[in-house]
Amino acid sequence: MNQAHSSGTEQAWAALGGDPALLAHIEPPARGGPGGLLPARLPVIELARSAVAVCSLAAAELAARRTARPVPRVRIDDGAVATAFTSERHLRIDGRAATTFAPLSRFWRTADGWVRTHANYPHHRARLLATLGLPADTPDGTAVETAAASFAGRPSDEIERTVYAAGGLAVAARTPGAWAADPRGAALAGTPLVGRDRIDGAPARRTAALSGEPLLPAAGLRVLDLTRVIAGPVATRTLALLGADVLRIDAPQLPESPDAHCDTGFGKRSVDLDLGSRSGAAAFDGLLADADVVVIGYRPGSVERFGLTPQVLAARRPGLVVGRLSAWGHGPWAGQRGFDSLVQVATGIASVEAAAPGGAPGALPAQALDHGTGYLLAAAVLRALTEQHDEGGSRLVTLSLARTAAWLLDELPAGGEPDAEDPSYDPEEWLTETDGPLGRLRHAVPPVAFEGSPADWSRPPGPLGADAAVWLTA
Repeated sequence: MNQAHSSGTEQAWAALGGDPALLAHIEPPARGGPGGLLPARLPVIELARSAVAVCSLAAAELAARRTARPVPRVRIDDGAVATAFTSERHLRIDGRAATTFAPLSRFWRTADGWVRTHANYPHHRARLLATLGLPADTPDGTAVETAAASFAGRPSDEIERTVYAAGGLAVAARTPGAWAADPRGAALAGTPLVGRDRIDGAPARRTAALSGEPLLPAAGLRVLDLTRVIAGPVATRTLALLGADVLRIDAPQLPESPDAHCDTGFGKRSVDLDLGSRSGAAAFDGLLADADVVVIGYRPGSVERFGLTPQVLAARRPGLVVGRLSAWGHGPWAGQRGFDSLVQVATGIASVEAAAPGGAPGALPAQALDHGTGYLLAAAVLRALTEQHDEGGSRLVTLSLARTAAWLLDELPAGGEPDAEDPSYDPEEWLTETDGPLGRLRHAVPPVAFEGSPADWSRPPGPLGADAAVWLTA
């Protein structure tokens, strides 16, 4: 298939190793729907639609394989897709809007261009302030004034190096060409959108078959969720929607955004485990012994220091599917911290989306790299489970925000100028309310849909770390 003339859905399904004949099961979006969804110069709605479509198709395929029934039809609703990709903006917690970006997470003018910082977490904020000679308790107003004055007289690359060396996050704005020529960007050239590897020597345990009833595709499967922020939690939230018992594991010493958890914690349970302690490691070992999937969203090296490489995990639990997600993928920045907003800046997306040439960098209308990679990761896990159902064995799927950025910049069918806001789009149609332990939540409905798919999650999010380190399924 000629990638230049193929749709994003075709490209993504091929990257997942899917049978192209199954694409016929995807019904085209209904005509007459709202326009102007996720308006951007780059084809963001194509990325969003494609990621959700292949995730839905992978779910339908697995359901058919496990029940020996025909593959159900997949339905894509562009309004549901666009609303889900901006879910954190629509979230309300007892009527309160969620906090998204902190005051120090923003663009700054530098001596030779622009830089973007990320300081949503307290430890990242403290490290950024330390590079400015400010204590961690500096008020936001003072910190913003000091940073603006300091950065205005310094080169972007120097700010990037200094802040990263201190453990903070700052990325210089680049053009797509500059990123492609940089060793960090060049390292991604020729790498697949979805890495797919067999990580054992011989066939092992197979995914259990279900009865012939049209049950959820991931019913009975157990997922260990070692992810944070948006992309990884979106993937595991989707697996929970599809019937998996998802147990999120957090280190008790690491802060997490309660608002982010309200958005992506649907369908899951949550436990705090210190993997560096004897008791925490023992509890994890007990869970791993009965797990079917492990999803890791920490930067490379973070969980490996506990001996938890994909190969070791598969050796300890033959037949495991491991999903891996990082910000930067391969190359010199593989182990660096990163977030969607920073990847947009480094790869040149922000340059493309600038309102005017030479002006301040722009941004996509959604955290599309996060959400898109999240649905692709869920799709990759589902496809690996389908392959495992047929052949057994352990599998590793690998994705990165930076590689998804390259897909958006260089491979998806080209977009055009930003559309004017279409007044026919009203996100309320794709929002619902759920009462739970964290309050009354207004949230986006799931965009993954096929014949027999659930309309909502089985449970609302609960308090972080409040659950027991045990599986619910027998």
